[in-house]
Amino acid sequence: MKTSTEKIPNPKEIEKEIGDFLTKKYGDQVKIVSPLIVPNADDIETDGFSTKKMSHINFDLKPEELIAYLDQYIIKQDSAKQILATKICTHFNRIKYQKSGEGKHFNISGGIKNNVLMLGPTGVGKTYIIKLIANKLGVPFVKGDATKFSETGYVGGDVEDLVRDLVRESDNDIDLAEQGIIYIDEIDKIASSGNLIGADVSRAGVQRALLKPMEETEVELKVPHDPISMIQEVEQFRKTGKREKRSINTKNILFIMSGAFGGLDDIIKKRTSTQGIGFGASQKNPNDKSDLIRQVKAEDLINYGFESEFIGRLPVKAVFEPLAEADLLQILYAPNNPVLLNKKLDFATYGIDIRFSTDALKLLAKKAYLENTGARGLVSVIEEALIPFETRLPSTQIKRFPATVSVIENPKNSLTDWLNEKNDEQRIEIFLSIALENRQSVINYLIENRDLLADQHEMPLSEYRIEKIADYYCSNVTEIGNAVEKIKFLYNKIKKIEFNFYRKHDINIVLEDDAIDFILKQLATGKVDIDDIYEKITDDFEYGLKLIREKTRRNRFFISKKALTNPENYLNQTIKAEFTKNDIQQTFSFSTKDFKENQ
Repeated sequence: MKTSTEKIPNPKEIEKEIGDFLTKKYGDQVKIVSPLIVPNADDIETDGFSTKKMSHINFDLKPEELIAYLDQYIIKQDSAKQILATKICTHFNRIKYQKSGEGKHFNISGGIKNNVLMLGPTGVGKTYIIKLIANKLGVPFVKGDATKFSETGYVGGDVEDLVRDLVRESDNDIDLAEQGIIYIDEIDKIASSGNLIGADVSRAGVQRALLKPMEETEVELKVPHDPISMIQEVEQFRKTGKREKRSINTKNILFIMSGAFGGLDDIIKKRTSTQGIGFGASQKNPNDKSDLIRQVKAEDLINYGFESEFIGRLPVKAVFEPLAEADLLQILYAPNNPVLLNKKLDFATYGIDIRFSTDALKLLAKKAYLENTGARGLVSVIEEALIPFETRLPSTQIKRFPATVSVIENPKNSLTDWLNEKNDEQRIEIFLSIALENRQSVINYLIENRDLLADQHEMPLSEYRIEKIADYYCSNVTEIGNAVEKIKFLYNKIKKIEFNFYRKHDINIVLEDDAIDFILKQLATGKVDIDDIYEKITDDFEYGLKLIREKTRRNRFFISKKALTNPENYLNQTIKAEFTKNDIQQTFSFSTKDFKENQ
């Protein structure tokens, strides 16, 4: 019978012992087969955003944290990021507070929601920023187009369908759906037409249909006059004998609207140029459209064609600025930009690795700026420049594609040369040069954002880890955050050694950063796994640290790379330091074997 102090073998050790026994008794005729362990679906890791649904939102994000997250994806738009991050964080923290024990004491009648109106030209990232926020918050999110919705009873989509879509996005979890975000684009298209004689019933009707959901109302999940909903209700009644009424409350659903609002600047200009009357009145007559839009007031939007009640339910306004050529270039430089990542994915589908030179990115940004469609122009010019290669290269053996200025300006000549295997070595040499340039650019980005990424991913970024993150990013089509998480996965495994060592030996070891990097390098070779590392650390340190603990009562030890590579020297130095500190007049110099024998 085993005593409580004996080490309990782990499953791997038991399997090995049984396997050795069977081999000795039956030779190679009998083998032990490990069972296939299927991971829980909730534990499966993905390279993208988590698809796991939550029954409730444990929200504790601060505005500055959300701004820092958005800064990794959105270029410029500092004012809009501040407004959106602040008001959205406040909205969800308020929900959390009111549901808490302390917040239940506060009951305000006529609560005002922070519904948001975003104004700005096309292609500046209005939709993208809301998708990023919804993903970061982990809340259900639906997007609708205002031009496709109508007042209930009119032909077209019912505005209440958006609310029902939230429930579907939440896997029919109504509590979760009631904390979601509804985003409606092109809201300027439902402004009443100024040159129409009489009431613009259709557009005004859509505005009125949105009033109650934007504030608070109950929306039935059963769709009126929908045969499927009727069949489901009949089936439910047949099973239960009860007519179940299911609805969703919109009190805590955040509504965000956006539009380009062409012509709104003229209305604002007219107001601002005539507001100063009399001697000494200040006249404001800005010419820049973005400067004018920043001065927008409720009366301007009402003159634009919105009902005053509708505008009153959008108290928060965020203005997006147009993007200059330099801004478009910064978007291309950003490692998380979806424009290049999607293009890389298109070519990766065919096993082709495409790399963009810095000069090529500058040329693409210049061409996109002339399109005058913001970031959407980047997509257009890249597609136009690369479509000949995307058509032809998948049918060839070419797997390394250097996108340079000459390739973009003369696609036909470049493609002809490549297909004729002309200058093949030069093409590969250019590709490798660009790859090194790209890698250094990613390393520079990681160094500049070291503290931010370390806080977000809860892992210090040493030089070695930064290099490994850059290597993973450059070898895969992924975002920086996913590359960091891949290295963190190994980092967490290594840190678990500390926990397991404490649990089994009651000794607290702390692996220093250089020790963790040393282990990461060993794992990268593929010759050892984490279990091998743990067993070696146990063999090298268990008995020596136990002896030191018995002699000095010390139970916390910092293990460096130097200690891992020369454990006996570390143990001797630790003993000497502890005995000197405690004024013990005795000298020890033990080998690992001596430590074990003393046990």
